[in-house]
Amino acid sequence: MPAIGKKITDFSRPATGDKTIKLKDLAGSKVVLYFYPKDSTPGCTTEGQDFRDAKEAFSKQNTVILGVSRDSIKRHENFKAKQSFNFDLLSDEDESLCKQFDVIKLKKLYGKEYMGIERSTFLIDENRVLIKEWRGVKVKGHVDDVLTACKQSS
Repeated sequence: MPAIGKKITDFSRPATGDKTIKLKDLAGSKVVLYFYPKDSTPGCTTEGQDFRDAKEAFSKQNTVILGVSRDSIKRHENFKAKQSFNFDLLSDEDESLCKQFDVIKLKKLYGKEYMGIERSTFLIDENRVLIKEWRGVKVKGHVDDVLTACKQSS
């Protein structure tokens, strides 16, 4: 699990737009890596829309936004198109990135327990060092908190 102030191990994941995104290729930019449970669900849609609407403000802070879930690229492409997301979504079907960031947790829904993604966001600086993390995220106001942290890290 990454620790604040430590360098993030490079990763490579398939992404929307027929891309493969590698962390090392984003050197020189800050990265917001946000993990969410599932495409096209209410909270995940709202969170994505909030990041979409704030993208210009993040760009002014030299920050790239990347969303991550276990959904397939096909599902991601549909979700991105339907919501007009202006950032890429990474597919982590094998959960390797989720495990790297320790976001797979025991969850409960309607009395049933299952392993799923705990909504979490990580802010990585231009040198691939983790500078802030949010775990167990509540969607309302979260993107504003992340943007504030980006501004403070400049």
